[in-house]
Amino acid sequence: MSKSPRALARLAAAGVAVAALVVVPAAGASAHVRVVPESTTAGAWTTLTFRVPNESPTAVTTSVAVDLPTDTPFLGVSTKPVPGWTASVEEGDLPQSVDVDGTTITRAPVRVVWTADDEKAAIGDGEFQELEISVGPLPAAGTTLVLPAEQSYSDGSVVAWDDVATGDDEPEHPAPALVVTEDTTGAGHGAAHGDTEDADGVTTEATTSEQTTSETTSSDGVARALGGVGVLLGGTAVAVAVTGRRRATGGE
Repeated sequence: MSKSPRALARLAAAGVAVAALVVVPAAGASAHVRVVPESTTAGAWTTLTFRVPNESPTAVTTSVAVDLPTDTPFLGVSTKPVPGWTASVEEGDLPQSVDVDGTTITRAPVRVVWTADDEKAAIGDGEFQELEISVGPLPAAGTTLVLPAEQSYSDGSVVAWDDVATGDDEPEHPAPALVVTEDTTGAGHGAAHGDTEDADGVTTEATTSEQTTSETTSSDGVARALGGVGVLLGGTAVAVAVTGRRRATGGE
């Protein structure tokens, strides 16, 4: 039995809605503060990008603080300027002295704080901000660097992203983290292959870690596939609706 044009139109709308329901959860699953390393190579200097989404529909994110490791401290930390935000690097005494390349370290950078200059620059509903630091050298391969973060809102609430995953299930408020990988370039604590050095002599990684590239490629592939399903369903349903309307009006 043939369907009326109105019924076919409802079917088309339903198909598009189903496609949207498939795509939306995939995007919302990673709505937390994450760290994306430019490189994870042991001994290298790298850029760490913290992606901070705003999760409140009624308040804006006004401040973000990240705690740096103290058992494997970074010798140097610098921040990338962000318009409308002020960044500061706090140094402190380490719980115990650490030997780095024959040098005994008792103090090191322990915390980075970004503060929005005003609410206009703050992270609003449906927005995210990327905050970057250059750090190094990274510790030995196999080391897990956990970088707990605090996200402060204009209504006074604070979300602590400091839960450490212990299994396959992701905790409610996972802490940003990365795993240091082997140095396969033979560069050791010097500049890795493809690195560049700025006027101040600070080495910056120009290579992207294989782990990060794989994760990004996989996520992009899934998103594109799901988006294609939505477009296909929507286009097919519209074509069916148009054909039905033509038949109902006596067209070809």
